[in-house]
Amino acid sequence: METLNHLQRLTSYGVNYRSFTEQYLDSTGIFKEAVIGILPAVAKQERVRLSERTIAGLQRAKAKGRVGGRPKAEDAEPRLVAKIGRLRAQGRSNRAIASEVGRSPNTVLRLLKSQRAIA
Repeated sequence: METLNHLQRLTSYGVNYRSFTEQYLDSTGIFKEAVIGILPAVAKQERVRLSERTIAGLQRAKAKGRVGGRPKAEDAEPRLVAKIGRLRAQGRSNRAIASEVGRSPNTVLRLLKSQRAIA
C-alpha cells in the first residue's frame, strides 16, 4: 500500500516510472491507470492468502500436538529449581546463576520467587 502511495505521488508530479523487477509497473504505457487500480486489490488478496496459510499451518501443528511459544519457566524441572535455590543460597547473583544454568536472569528471578512462595 505504501508503494502505491509513492507511485501515485510520482504520477501527480508528472514523473513516469518503470520497474526493473516488476514489468507491469510501468507508467509510460497505455495501461498505467489500470495497473495502479489493480495493485491494491492484488496486495489485499496476497495479505488474505498469507493469513489463511498461517492459520492453516498453526491448525496443522496443533492437530499434531505441537504447542507453540516459549516454554513457561514455571514448567522447569524440579532439579533445575533446586539447583538455582542452592546457588542462590551460596550467595551467587541472579546473573551468575543464569549463566551457569543456561537461562535468562529474569527466568532465574521468577523461579526463585516461585520457590519462595512454595517454601
